[in-house]
Amino acid sequence: MGKKKLLVIEDDKGLQKQLRWSFDGCEVFVAGEREGALSLVRRHRPAVVTMDLGLPPDPDGASEGLATLQLLLAEAPDTKVIILSGKQDRAHALKAIALGAYDFLQKPFDHEMLKLVVERAFYLHAMQQENQRMLQIGADSPLARIVSRDPGMLQLCRKVEKLAPSGATVMLLGESGCGKELFARGLHELSARQERRFVPINCAAIPEDLLESELFGHEKGAFTGAGQQTLGKIEMAQGGTFFLDEIGDLALALQAKLLRFVQERVIERIGGRTEIAIDARIVCATHQDLPALVKAGRFREDLYYRLTEIVLPIPPLRERVGDAVLLAHHVRNRVCAAEGRGVPAFTDDALMAIEDYHWPGNVRELENCIKRAVIMAEGPQIGARELGLPHASQFDAPVNLRQVRDAAEYKVMVTALARANGSIVKAAELLGVSRPTLYDLMHHHGIRIA
Repeated sequence: MGKKKLLVIEDDKGLQKQLRWSFDGCEVFVAGEREGALSLVRRHRPAVVTMDLGLPPDPDGASEGLATLQLLLAEAPDTKVIILSGKQDRAHALKAIALGAYDFLQKPFDHEMLKLVVERAFYLHAMQQENQRMLQIGADSPLARIVSRDPGMLQLCRKVEKLAPSGATVMLLGESGCGKELFARGLHELSARQERRFVPINCAAIPEDLLESELFGHEKGAFTGAGQQTLGKIEMAQGGTFFLDEIGDLALALQAKLLRFVQERVIERIGGRTEIAIDARIVCATHQDLPALVKAGRFREDLYYRLTEIVLPIPPLRERVGDAVLLAHHVRNRVCAAEGRGVPAFTDDALMAIEDYHWPGNVRELENCIKRAVIMAEGPQIGARELGLPHASQFDAPVNLRQVRDAAEYKVMVTALARANGSIVKAAELLGVSRPTLYDLMHHHGIRIA
């Protein structure tokens, strides 16, 4: 294994030599200005960078250093940048942290302390790279696309992994945009049926008079316009998985015909007289209250019990603490990579707007909002104005003092970590605690970051 790569961005020749000597166990690259630093980053992809904000042509200010930092992180977002600043530059150092720097030390700094910070940065970078490699192994699985630190969502993912190899019929319950089809595909692609087709159909999107033909197919001449034999969606799912989305919108007449397929696993095409055996797993989803529909006589009770062998409720985004901001960072990075753009930073008021908004359209609405903001952004930052979200904070009344304290502590830590995009130093700064204290609290509450 080769030496760890460290880039020193410093225009002071004496300090350059000191840092080279301090890190003689690393492969050290040195640059004294912006273009040289960016060239070295592109060529060598160093895991860690130490950086002075006072770079020429503004050695007494921070404008050039902050500009270099933004370009560097746009080029290599995973690089850990450690700011070395004078005492009078603390405000600039904190601004650098807000822009994505990993940590900062004030000059004159203790070389042993700097070594500890650099080693920690190398370790964190290595862990993140390993995590990315592990995620890449499962990148084709829909579950790899589920971004969450919410315990309920993580538990749901484990349930899907456990249920996938079985043949159980699964009902997914959740609001529009919360990811029901994503979990349905997960059940299929993590099963032994993954090599066969996953066939979805949205019962609410197809007119009732056409839906029967879409589901069961038809023979040539079965009705006016039926010029050839056509397979239905159920038959196309032979050997695979058949996903009925918005099953609550299915007409009663079709519910009776669907019940026969669910019970006997056979269908007849419209105009046909031959029973066709179907081996397909059934997964359903709806945002509606099916027991209420059963009580109202709008959904067959026998079909309801056939389709609900396993029921998996999916929590809405507003109930997933910290996930809105976490997803916002993820979507922004993905959109920027796809569009070939630099990565703009979210301002504090933008993060607050994302946290406060109710997200009635859930993840789908958030993705559209962030994509629009990234594309329309005219500078290096995205503010609340670009998001166009209203403020609508809501607070639950306290019940038990210990429960409220633990819940509040957990919520504020997850929120801070989401705002800081996983940066411990920035999260600790937001919370007003030391890094060791934050690590202890995270351990106590079982919070982990990639």
